Amino acid sequence: MLTAIIVIAVVVILAALGVSLAYALGAAAILAYVLTDSLPFLAAAPQRIFSQLDVFAIMAMPLFILAGELMNRSGITRSLIDLALLLLSRLPGGLGHVNILTSVFFAGISGSATADIAAMSNTFVPQMEKRGYDRQYAGAVTAASSVIGPIIPPSIILILYGAIMATDVAALFAAGVVPGLLLAGALFATNAWYAKKEGHPGGADDVRPPLWPTLRRGLPALLLPVIILGGIVFGVVTPIEAGALACLAAGVIGFAGRELRWRAVLGAMQRTATLTGSIFMIIASASLLSYLIVLHQVPDDLARFVSTIHVEGIWFVLVIMLTFLLLGMGFDFMLGLTVVAPLLVPIAVSQGADPVAMGLLICLNLAIGLITPPLGGAIMMVATITGDGYWGLCRRVLPFVAAELVVLLIIALFPELSLALPRALGLL
Repeated sequence: MLTAIIVIAVVVILAALGVSLAYALGAAAILAYVLTDSLPFLAAAPQRIFSQLDVFAIMAMPLFILAGELMNRSGITRSLIDLALLLLSRLPGGLGHVNILTSVFFAGISGSATADIAAMSNTFVPQMEKRGYDRQYAGAVTAASSVIGPIIPPSIILILYGAIMATDVAALFAAGVVPGLLLAGALFATNAWYAKKEGHPGGADDVRPPLWPTLRRGLPALLLPVIILGGIVFGVVTPIEAGALACLAAGVIGFAGRELRWRAVLGAMQRTATLTGSIFMIIASASLLSYLIVLHQVPDDLARFVSTIHVEGIWFVLVIMLTFLLLGMGFDFMLGLTVVAPLLVPIAVSQGADPVAMGLLICLNLAIGLITPPLGGAIMMVATITGDGYWGLCRRVLPFVAAELVVLLIIALFPELSLALPRALGLL
């Protein structure tokens, strides 16, 4: 127990000092080996790290990251925004609704909250402020809607979870559709409440983009998620092939629209390599810690502890949700995905929980952690890009956090909401 406290303290202190999570985890892992007299086992570290990274499903991750980067550089993001403006801009609080709907469109192609924020912050926040919205509210909507990105397929976090926990990625993708749409519905409702409460602009007099040019540019981009998800769930393509297809389609649309250049493609590939390398380093560092945890039979001890306190079924699932919620308030999602999930999920599955439903719940919980203070990663990104105050954004985003937590609770209590589509498609 003392070793665990010391290791956690080291990770927290190093992260607070600005040390990369990969290095903080790696340093804490080596310290844990020293404190437990387990240094000889480090000889197996290269094999352990390689086994964690040598997973076929992980190959899809850099492809979807690249697809998102190409979208940002090829005008596809702008086309999706115009399409959302065409549909919702004349509602009260219209630009807030457009922000959320664009995140739904964008999620179906990029699968990343980071890509969503990078695309939306510079586009929506200034426009919403120009139309009369509070700037911090605009940033809060942008951060809150980015949570949809990792849930609606294709999703990078679901790919990683499937690889780490040996869960079918296609089933996870299908399971993410309904929760992702419920998230969007909860955000629409919260934005509508804000619009009425604060008198946000929007209405019949708002200018909309022209109909046919907007549809001509937006519909090809909107077909991408349909092709990708349909190809995966119906077995036409694997997630890896779907990622390659997304990159190809983004490139073709970008070059056909004369908005993508080879220099931009090179920049997208460089950015993808950087992000992928960062994620792989975190997985490698976490694998050392998880190996030590297994060596000292911590999972068995944890299972025995759970059996002694008689927490089972839905109550244990709720305990897991609370654990990941607290974890999301202070750590990068990769820590929960690579270290904590392998400890707790097998216990829940042994008690009768569906592994796909548990995977969706955990990924949704970790995604909500991106907008949960005190260390919400999505809020930090929006604050950095827009120059707004971090704590002011936190205050404005809290009602959206509450709405998303309600969705999380509903999915936890009624897992059939997430499992219905995978079952209907024959994936379970």
